[in-house]
Amino acid sequence: MEATGIHLWLVLWRAYEAVHSHAERHIRSLGIGFSDFAVLEVLLHKGPTPVNTIGELVHLTSGSITAAIDRLERKSLVERCTDPADGRARVVHLTQGGRKLIECAFRQHAAAMEAATSGLTEAERGKAVTLLKKLGLSAAHG
Repeated sequence: MEATGIHLWLVLWRAYEAVHSHAERHIRSLGIGFSDFAVLEVLLHKGPTPVNTIGELVHLTSGSITAAIDRLERKSLVERCTDPADGRARVVHLTQGGRKLIECAFRQHAAAMEAATSGLTEAERGKAVTLLKKLGLSAAHG
């Protein structure tokens, strides 16, 4: 088996595209857009978060994250509140409806990702995670 850097990159790229496509199809089947799902997932796991931080975490530009938050706010899934620590900053919170939606959607998505990665055993997935983290750190510093 060829193990050059370019071959590894191509294999990673194709694997990413396949898993990413599976994830996007599943999220669309839930009736949620990918960026909206990503924003709601951040709020589910990180709690109330400033708009700009959410944008950084989900890789959306300032304009795109504002549009996403506006869209979610119109659907009563999130609300903006003033940050008690910094009166100038706005923090985004899940509403009760938003929490209910993303908890259910995330459970379904986790099951879909289990199916998408079922070609590897749990032990193989653990090894893959370890190796990919090592590769990412090395590439970031190289």
